Order: sequence, then C-alpha cells, then structure tokens
Amino acid sequence: MIPLRDINPRYSFPAVTVSLVAANLLVFIHELTLGPLELRALFFTYGMIPARLEAFFSHPAVSLPDVAVPLVTNIFLHGGWLHLIGNMWFLWVFGDNIEDRMGHGRFLGFYIVCGVGAALAHSVAEWGSRIPAVGASGAVAGVLGAYYVLFPHSRVVTLVPLVVMWFTVRLPAVFVLGYWMAIQVISGITSLGHGGGQGVAWWAHIGGFLLGALLARGLRKY
Repeated sequence: MIPLRDINPRYSFPAVTVSLVAANLLVFIHELTLGPLELRALFFTYGMIPARLEAFFSHPAVSLPDVAVPLVTNIFLHGGWLHLIGNMWFLWVFGDNIEDRMGHGRFLGFYIVCGVGAALAHSVAEWGSRIPAVGASGAVAGVLGAYYVLFPHSRVVTLVPLVVMWFTVRLPAVFVLGYWMAIQVISGITSLGHGGGQGVAWWAHIGGFLLGALLARGLRKY
C-alpha cells in the first residue's frame, strides 16, 4: 500500500517540512557530484556506524563528537533516488499535519530527536556492525508514529497495487500506519538471526516510530 495523500486539513504553512525536503534534496544532489571513493568517505564519516558507538565505550581515542555528529548527519544522507523519494514522500504526506499540531520549532526538534533515537535503536540491534546507516527513514518513522497517535481516524488516500490492476481507497490512518509498522516489526525480528536487515534499517524504523508515538503526547500544541 502506498499513501498518496491524507484527508486532514492544516492551518499553517508547513515551512519546516518543506525545508527538510529541500535540505535532503540538496544534500543528495551534492552526493551525485562525488566520485565513488568520495561518496564512500562521506558515508563512513557522517553515516551512523554501530561499531563506532561500541568503540566509544571501549576506546578512549573515540570522542563524543565522533559519535554524536553522525547521529544527526546520517538523517540527511541517502543511498539512491528511490531511498530519497520514498522517505520524502512519506514526510510530505504526513509531516505537515504534525508540524501544524506541534508548531514549527517543536516539530523540527521532534524530527531530529526521532532521527537520533532511531539511529541508536539501529546501533543496538546491529551492535558492532561496520556498515554505515544513512537515511531519513528513522526520523520519518517518528512522524508516522506521531500521526498514528494524533490523527488515528484521519482518512488516507492509499494506492493498492494488485497483480493486474491498481486502485485507490480511503483508509483510516490507524490501519495504514499500523500495517506499515507491522511490516517493520516482522522484518526486524526476522533480520535479527540472519546477519542484519540486508540493507534496510528495520530497527531504526521501529525505534523511530515508537519514540515518535511516545513524544507526540507531550509535544502537542494546544
């Protein structure tokens, strides 16, 4: 199922959501200008590497900035066009209403915190891995978790692809996002015993969603 748009009015311009989409696009355009070795160096410097977090607790040479900076910067890096478009599409569909409810400043802080929490969840699940994790999906998952809590009965126009035909249907957000979360949990549990998530940071999605749902209640703008 692919959400196309939600039927949920907003009352302010989603300046932060638009800015986040633009920032991710600009960073990705920069990635396209790099050669393979330069891109690899970018990911290993600013991506979140679980082994680096492990080393922080065991090697004095690894400083706090070495770990803290990638916790944030990894959120703005992507591994390809589909990776970028998928994340930004979900942010665009669901982010405006969360920003509208929380307010611009709190929404930005919320987004970053969810991204950091998601990166930590991934690092714990993949403890010791030397593969850099990049992408906004953990932060976006936090937005989905907040939407699940704040607008469970909002209708989402959803594209349902079948083998011979595609059609759209209006479904409650609680169903669309609950279905999405179920896929992440099943995939995350399956990945634990089989050498990781095969390129997908399932536990970043799970951690981001749960953190977003938890924070949404305390960060609401009344």
